Amino acid sequence: MQHLQIIFIAVGLAADAFAVSVSSGAIIEKLRLRHAMRIALFFGFFQGLMPWIGWKAGGLASNLVRSVDHWVAFIILCFIGGKMIYESRKLEDEIKKTTNPLNVYVLFTLAIATSIDALAVGFTFSFLNISIVEPVIVIGIVTFVFSLAGTYIGEFFGHVFEDKIEFAGGLILIAIGTKILIEHTLLQ
Repeated sequence: MQHLQIIFIAVGLAADAFAVSVSSGAIIEKLRLRHAMRIALFFGFFQGLMPWIGWKAGGLASNLVRSVDHWVAFIILCFIGGKMIYESRKLEDEIKKTTNPLNVYVLFTLAIATSIDALAVGFTFSFLNISIVEPVIVIGIVTFVFSLAGTYIGEFFGHVFEDKIEFAGGLILIAIGTKILIEHTLLQ
């Protein structure tokens, strides 16, 4: 897998964490750097951890599905992308339910919820026979940076961009899934 593809996947996966960060920044009164760092660290850590967990789990199952791995990758990425597009329409309601985005339990829940997609992508990576180290680092760092920026964007612009970002992230994942399917189908 090329470096540029990993970056695009990281951007796609970071989209929902970014959207939640924007919403969090919009509802935190007197946002401080430590608030933004806390949110970014939670999201970046879990977004980086989940692909590794998925990769380990997928490694156990990869021998069973090796002949159709490109279809599995395509279906998972399209499903995640479609889910992100769907959720981009209902994100605002979920954030309003979480009254304090700086609460550790709320942050933990949001970080897990936004990184489930990364778990599935890690599962997909195991079928592609790539090292998971670079994707884990890139996904974690991209999510950290997007989340940090998102909290400040949320403070200034509120909810203007959040649904559009997650929608775009979904499209990116669908495009990458389609590319994997086309490459494996044409090359085999």
